[in-house]
Amino acid sequence: MGFREKFNYFEAMERQGAYAIQEAKMLVETLNNFNPAELLEKVAAIHEIENAADQLNHQLFTSIATEFLTPIDREDIAALALRLDDIVDYVDDVLQQLYMYDIQSVYAPALDMANLIEKVTTALGEALKEFSNFKKSKTLAERIIMVNDCEEEADRLYFNTIRDLYTNYTDDPVFIMAWSNMFLRMERCVDSCENVTDMMSTIVLKNT
Repeated sequence: MGFREKFNYFEAMERQGAYAIQEAKMLVETLNNFNPAELLEKVAAIHEIENAADQLNHQLFTSIATEFLTPIDREDIAALALRLDDIVDYVDDVLQQLYMYDIQSVYAPALDMANLIEKVTTALGEALKEFSNFKKSKTLAERIIMVNDCEEEADRLYFNTIRDLYTNYTDDPVFIMAWSNMFLRMERCVDSCENVTDMMSTIVLKNT
């Protein structure tokens, strides 16, 4: 009987990051070329990416449950995989909210937040590429700092945007409600990326 090829956890996490980047790019494209008539089609397309990420996560957890040795603690792999899954879920949720709230035009700050989501997922993706070599990498810490910087930028944008909604759109409570909820979900996309890098930093400390 031949030996089963070992599951590559670092490669799987890198692929999860790539799914998040793919979704972020789709979100940016959707908002930049906004067409309400195409939203349901966009929702279906991004949901396919989310499903692919879920299948990868299932493979990862199946492997954790059956392998005797893992490159880092299995609890850390599981926690990191769940945090990566959160990103994909949150970006998927943003597009769903656009459709469910029947958004007909884009509130300008949403473009800035979408671009920031693409920026932070890209920075995270670069960090994940370095993660398998975390004991020797000379750029991992820099990538993690970039993610943290994006999170701080998103906090400022969220703070100013909610203020703008409640001071300049008081005659349209539905608009305020819809975009307040949208921005909460968009900020969660960025926060979830920082949650991943926080976990990565903890793992590095534990293993070096």
